[in-house]
Amino acid sequence: MRVALLEDDPDQAKLCRLWLTAAGHSCEVFNTGKAFIHGILNDSFDTLLLDWMVPDMDGYEVLGWIRENFEWPIPVVFLTARDAEDDIVRALELGADDYILKPAKQRELLARLSGVVRRTATLEPTLAQLEVGEFRLDLVKQELFKDGTEIALTRREYLLLSFLFKNLGRIVSRTHLLESVWGRQPGNSSRTIDTHISRLRTKLGLAPQNGWKLGAIYLHGYRLERLRG
Repeated sequence: MRVALLEDDPDQAKLCRLWLTAAGHSCEVFNTGKAFIHGILNDSFDTLLLDWMVPDMDGYEVLGWIRENFEWPIPVVFLTARDAEDDIVRALELGADDYILKPAKQRELLARLSGVVRRTATLEPTLAQLEVGEFRLDLVKQELFKDGTEIALTRREYLLLSFLFKNLGRIVSRTHLLESVWGRQPGNSSRTIDTHISRLRTKLGLAPQNGWKLGAIYLHGYRLERLRG
């Protein structure tokens, strides 16, 4: 998972990041509501972890902004010391997916974050095949078929296409793609993604006249959309 954490307590933020990275996830920390919103606008994440009380915005305001501005129901989990039943109920009613009380326990935190991501995922990880329109991906053999005919892809092209199909309609950042498909951080002059996106678009006919759109979203990343069907 890629997790965005809103937490103004440096010790708490350090501990959460340590737990998440030790479990194989990545965690980007923001210490103000405005910085957090700017960060999630310019990158993509699998789940958002919010403290309630931060200097410039409270948890209600941040959650409200997320639900009003995100095109897909990104999982949001509160991590806070506020334990009043009214606070918990209101957060859930406003669209929070879960609520963890401080001090958090490592295994509980990881289990709850994984749980909300699973519940909101567009693709269950246990599926052996993924069918979208005329395409069928064999997720076990890592093969692609278009209208029943196999199309040869390199391993990296297949991994990139699989990631895009699993996030169909969502904007995914360049950093997210590089971490998930290439397993590394982006370089300042890296054109790796652009090259592979162009190859997929050409090989698979991912163009508006064929009912698809695969393009760059300025300052955000890439999005694969199905325009019809």
